Amino acid sequence: MAIEFQLSGWIEREGRRLSRQEIAAGLSEGIYFLGACGGEFLLEWNGCAARDHIGIIPGDILPGTCVCEGSVIGEINPSIHVQSLDKAICEAIRLRSDEGVVSFSGGLDSALIAALAGRPCVTVGTPDSHDVRRAESVARVLGVQLETVLCTPRMVEDALREVVRIIPRTTPLDASIATTLFFVAEWASLQGYPCIIAGQGADELFGGYARYLHSASLSSELEADVLGLSAQIARDQAVAMARGIWFSLPYLDLRVMRAARLIPAREKVREGVRKYPLRVAASRYLPEEIAWYEKKAMQYGSGIWKVIQRLARKNGYKNSVQRYITSIKEKEDDHRA
Repeated sequence: MAIEFQLSGWIEREGRRLSRQEIAAGLSEGIYFLGACGGEFLLEWNGCAARDHIGIIPGDILPGTCVCEGSVIGEINPSIHVQSLDKAICEAIRLRSDEGVVSFSGGLDSALIAALAGRPCVTVGTPDSHDVRRAESVARVLGVQLETVLCTPRMVEDALREVVRIIPRTTPLDASIATTLFFVAEWASLQGYPCIIAGQGADELFGGYARYLHSASLSSELEADVLGLSAQIARDQAVAMARGIWFSLPYLDLRVMRAARLIPAREKVREGVRKYPLRVAASRYLPEEIAWYEKKAMQYGSGIWKVIQRLARKNGYKNSVQRYITSIKEKEDDHRA
C-alpha cells in the first residue's frame, strides 16, 4: 500500500530530484532512506516528519532530523562529494532550475543564477532605482526574461504593515529586506510560481559585505555570519510562506557550502575585492563587467530603505526608523488582539 505524505519543497539523492512515487517507495522500505537525501524539504507522513539538513523549509522540527511521535529517530545528513566551487554551484542551480522564478537585481549572485538556470526573472524597486536600472541592463546582456515590479510609497507602507506581523525580528534592516522580498513573493505567487530562486547566503559564504574589507578577524566574522543565516532564512521564508511559496537557495546547497568552507578567508576578500572566488567562478558564465561589478545591498539598491525613512519622518519619527517600525507592529498587534 502506497504511503500518503505531504511534501513542501523537493528531495534529491546523489544529484537527482526524486519523484513522489520514488519518495513513497523509499518510505515504504523504511525511513532510513531519508538519511542520505538532500534538497529543500519538509516531509510529513503517518505521524512522522523530516526536514532538510540546512533547514531551508520551515518546520516544527530541528533541521536535519527525522521525528516520529515527537521523538527523534534519525538524522538527515547526505554524503556529498567534495567538488570545485564551479561544479558545486552549477549542480546546485541545475537541481533548482525546473521550476520557479529568479529574484533578480542584476548583481553577481542573482545574475549567475539567472544565467545558469534559464528561468524567468523578476526585479523589485522604486521607479528609477539602482536595482531596476541595473537589472534591466543586465537582463538585456544575458538575454533573460525579466518582469519589473515598481513600488510606490503607499505599496511600501502597506507591505511594511504586513511583514512586521510575520517576521521574527523587526529591526530596520530585517524589516526593509523583508519588505523588498514581500513584493517578489507577492508577484511570484500571483503568477503561479511555486518558489523563488534567490541568492541568499552568498555574501556570508564568500565575503560580500563591505565591512569585511576592514575586518580585524575575517575568518571569525565570516563563521559567525554563516551561523546567523538561520535567522535570515526564517525571516525570508516567513514572507514567502505567507504567500504559499518558498525561497529556493542554491548558494546554501550543501555542495556549495562545503566548497566555500575549503576556501581560506583571505582568498574571499582579496586585493580589496569582495567575493573574489565567486567572481572567478562566475567569470566562466558571465561577461567580466557583470561578474566583477559590486552592487548595493538589496534594501538600498531597490530604493525601499529610502521610502521607509521618508515614511518614518512623515509619521513623526524623524530620527528613528526603529521607533516607527515598532509603532506599526504595536498597532498591528492591537488590531489582531
